[in-house]
Amino acid sequence: MFSEKDLQELIQINAPEQVLSVYLNTEPSKGNADAYRLRLRTMLKNITLTEDAAAIERFFNQDYDWNGRSVALFSCTAQKFFRAFPLAIPVHDQVYVGDHPFVKELTRLLDTYGGYGVVIVDKQGARFFSFHLGKLTEQDGYLGEPVKHVKRGGASSFPGRRGGVAGRTQKTEELVDRNRKDIVESTINFFEENRVRRILIGGTEENIVSFRSQLPKAWQSLVDGTLSISMNAPHDEVLQHALEIGMRAEQEREARMVSQLITSAAKGQNAVMGVSAILSALHDGRIHTLVLAEGYQSPGHTCPSCHYMTVQESDTCPKCSHTLHPTNDVIEPAVSKTLRMGGEVEVVMTNPELVRGGGVGALLRY
Repeated sequence: MFSEKDLQELIQINAPEQVLSVYLNTEPSKGNADAYRLRLRTMLKNITLTEDAAAIERFFNQDYDWNGRSVALFSCTAQKFFRAFPLAIPVHDQVYVGDHPFVKELTRLLDTYGGYGVVIVDKQGARFFSFHLGKLTEQDGYLGEPVKHVKRGGASSFPGRRGGVAGRTQKTEELVDRNRKDIVESTINFFEENRVRRILIGGTEENIVSFRSQLPKAWQSLVDGTLSISMNAPHDEVLQHALEIGMRAEQEREARMVSQLITSAAKGQNAVMGVSAILSALHDGRIHTLVLAEGYQSPGHTCPSCHYMTVQESDTCPKCSHTLHPTNDVIEPAVSKTLRMGGEVEVVMTNPELVRGGGVGALLRY
């Protein structure tokens, strides 16, 4: 499964030879294996990197099991480099040729569907799930002592109370509290072992509120949403809830970021909008977070020697005096360079405010 480690490997590749990147949608609704291969051949027919195109076709003919909903492939035969990543999330068909792998789409998927921990809780135990790029994996949970309730109207053993609280005793409350502390401890261990950076909590409203309140504040801050769901919910139901809530939480987070970006840029407070401004900030090493609308591209020129990028009409690189090469898109190399320099990239799926602001901007380090 594609991971942050795989992304880091890809962005470090800056080959003197060109790299062929291919994304192919293999959803069942798009046809069968023969239909996928036909689409792939159509995508590759004008590609001049014939050995790389042949390597990718060979993968689909011999190695791919067609079980995923899409696949991302990267080939540079001159460097003996080939990677294939089956994905559980569908992507648009894309082909890209450049001196580095095309990673913008994978960055978007990691932003939206990467690194989730899902925990479903009740008064006795918890179920733990790892949710990453559309794939949900259930792991060992926690089961404490059974919680038994007395009949309604039973007397409470809480000192100083008459009649008690229906269905509750001091022993019951102590057992629930002990279970909850053990559940929280087990959950934190699960989060740490799986390097969780976003959290979804499921259960009844009462159990969610109680559990969340006992999490350390550092973990509370990572909660992206909650699921009203039974402890015994089947795998497919948990997955569907996780997909929906994860998408909604990501859109809300993106909206806040775009609003912050546009406001800060208008005030001149460590933010810029527009492709010229972000390229200038990138060359100075100032970008903390590059924010761009999904599908945004901009033609320009790049330097094959020092990798300078510009949207200005020019024949010569102002940095090293080499001849600049025209390109259909300077955004993809800008994404790769941002990641290589330790910055972050946010690909925003649907946000008219960002589109009206030019489609691309950046939050700056200084």
